[in-house]
Amino acid sequence: MKILTSILLICGLASFVIFMSILQPQNFYGIEYDIRVINGFTNNSSLPLVIWCASEHSDLGGRALQEHDDFSWSLRTNFWGTNDHFKCTMKWDRTRKSFEAFKAPRDTQRCGPFRKCSWLVREDGFYFSNDEVNWRKDFSW
Repeated sequence: MKILTSILLICGLASFVIFMSILQPQNFYGIEYDIRVINGFTNNSSLPLVIWCASEHSDLGGRALQEHDDFSWSLRTNFWGTNDHFKCTMKWDRTRKSFEAFKAPRDTQRCGPFRKCSWLVREDGFYFSNDEVNWRKDFSW
């Protein structure tokens, strides 16, 4: 009886793994998200917006963004729908602000069906969009 239970458990687990990989293979290996941070300043040609992004396991480095430049990357969540949070530090002139550019529990639904998480940084704050048409202010500098 004990052997039969073990065999049934193994077969059930194997069936589940096969079913998940056939039905939704992208979810089996994690879901990919595209993150983009855009310099939306209207007049900062002399002072670039400096950005540095990293997670616990990955340092994406820094960039100096001129007007309308962007910094983009992709990430993949793990099987459970979680992963490292990506935190970015922004610096413009003497102003500095850190924010979470991607946080799995918060952004898995918010980034929409196309899994696009975009940030527009302006003089008055940070705006979020999942379609780059409708922007909503999340917070100020």
